[in-house]
Amino acid sequence: MSEFTGIRGTVWFRALTGQASPMSGDPKSVLTSDAPIGKEQARFLCVVPDPHGRFPCARHGEVGLEEAYTLATRVREVIEQCKNTIKRPIVAIVDAKSQAYGRREETAAIFLAAAAAADAYGSARLAGHPVITLVVGQALSGGFLMHGYQANRILAFDDDGVMIHAMHKEAAARVTQRSVAELEKLGKKIVPMSYDIRDYAKLGLLYKLLHVENPEKPSVTDIRNVQNELAGAIADARGGPVDLRNHLESKEALEMRKASLLVRSKLEAHWLEN
Repeated sequence: MSEFTGIRGTVWFRALTGQASPMSGDPKSVLTSDAPIGKEQARFLCVVPDPHGRFPCARHGEVGLEEAYTLATRVREVIEQCKNTIKRPIVAIVDAKSQAYGRREETAAIFLAAAAAADAYGSARLAGHPVITLVVGQALSGGFLMHGYQANRILAFDDDGVMIHAMHKEAAARVTQRSVAELEKLGKKIVPMSYDIRDYAKLGLLYKLLHVENPEKPSVTDIRNVQNELAGAIADARGGPVDLRNHLESKEALEMRKASLLVRSKLEAHWLEN
């Protein structure tokens, strides 16, 4: 795994767009570029580390106030541009360790910034934009909720350096009152507790796991293959519903999330009764 979260994000943003710099006026921690995928022009977004960023708690790849509002702005920009034309794809490249935790963030209502980013991605999807997420590294906690989770299709590298989870191992260990070693042992028995991306795939939330030889130094072949997979995901999203029912109706979800689906159905029934 990268010692500095966000390295993979920068690498793959450059590989897929040919760029590695923010748009004019944006913080250095948010990369945005328009680049071709297949025959379409997609908008790519990525949150990356900025050691000299304005907010100390968002300097290592976290999604903080500036990052969230910038993502929201750049996504809504595409929605506005495509109001009366074909809806362009939006691709979120994700290597984000979490949301930014800090007194500044709490005082400035990071929950509103988080809502703005998530709502922008969700609004784009509901408006007909194929929203595709490519997880190349970490996708943890609120960072992933703000940047990536609202996608029609989520792809991830089949690699030990890739992790999608609600919280870091250390935090999860504290919450469950276990050691990290005990937590890892538990994850081998209970799939949702696992930090292995292959176990996450069993939950039915991923569209595909992609194999690349070296995620931090991709070859020309790896880049071409990922581009083709993104194009395939975009085409698949265009042919499917704009909601996230695939998270619940996939073969893996129906098998591994039976209890969750049962609870959901009972809650829906109760809601309708009242």
